Amino acid sequence: PDYIIISSKTSEHFKYLNYIEKNFSKKIILVEKPLFKNYEKLKIKKNKVLVGYNLRYHPIIVFLKKFVEKKTIFSVHICCQSFLPHWRKNVDYSQSNSAKRKHGGGVLLELSHELDYLQWIFKDVIKINYSIIKKISNLKIDTEDYASVDGKTEVTNFHLILNFFSLNSLRKIQVNGRDFSLEADLIKNTIKLYQNQREKIKKFTVDSNYTYFKQHRSLLNSDFRNACNYNEGIKLLKLIKKIKKSNI
Repeated sequence: PDYIIISSKTSEHFKYLNYIEKNFSKKIILVEKPLFKNYEKLKIKKNKVLVGYNLRYHPIIVFLKKFVEKKTIFSVHICCQSFLPHWRKNVDYSQSNSAKRKHGGGVLLELSHELDYLQWIFKDVIKINYSIIKKISNLKIDTEDYASVDGKTEVTNFHLILNFFSLNSLRKIQVNGRDFSLEADLIKNTIKLYQNQREKIKKFTVDSNYTYFKQHRSLLNSDFRNACNYNEGIKLLKLIKKIKKSNI
């Protein structure tokens, strides 16, 4: 094979990637996010390993990254909430990998897209002020279903809220900076930009398969510009470990 995808349970990613690294070379390997269940040490020398944070290919995320470049950013507020039983049709949510701690479930790992694009757009997280991570709903799961994280990246302050017990699905990014504010909606695929005392709405046409298609096509063409590389995937796992240690 030229292109290998690891999309097994998160708890099995390390085992399979370790096997492939030992037995293959010069392959492109895409590991479904998150990279591993926990931070693990594994040196990759023979292959090109990427992590499946496909939202990096979403036109709104691409637009945001370019728009905020060289701008002064005061704050970023990210909210991602949904209802786990609605995630997958014909699947008992309580038996899914998302619901099982041993398989690498829970909001911090399952919704780590938000942490990835936070660092991709607004640089590395350098401080966690506090985090609240807990199971607070009546969902039949043994993982956390709520996370609230407050901290600072290299360029801005941020607050992040994740849950998968809400019947009101939201996936929004609010950015406040010098002379502008904006709200990006990843469900409605719109950006509201407030600037010069005016509101401008930018609409994007994105179907549910768009980001996956763009990701695979880019990697098959050896275009890794937007891809989450192995070191970034490891860095994100270290951040999640730090967030868990900051839990109050």
